[in-house]
Amino acid sequence: MVYSCCQPRGTPCHRYEQIADDLAERIATGEFPPGSKLPSRRELIEHYGVTEPVIDRAMQVLRIKGMTETLPGVGVFVAE
Repeated sequence: MVYSCCQPRGTPCHRYEQIADDLAERIATGEFPPGSKLPSRRELIEHYGVTEPVIDRAMQVLRIKGMTETLPGVGVFVAE
C-alpha cells in the first residue's frame, strides 16, 4: 500500500493531495513503471479536471516523496 497524503481516513484532503495519491497508487501498481514518463501537464489537467497549479502541487508531492524526477523541458519520469 502507498502512503496516502490523506491519512488518517476522514481527514479533509486538498485536491492536489488526492491527485498525488492517485498517481502514487498508479505508479505502485505498475501502470507507470520505473523510468516511464508520466502524462503531460496538459493531459493531467484534462484527466483530473483541475488547474495547472493543482497539478504542479501534486507533482511536487511526488518529487518530495522521491517517486518522480523532473527533467526540465522533457517531462516527469518515475524514479528508478
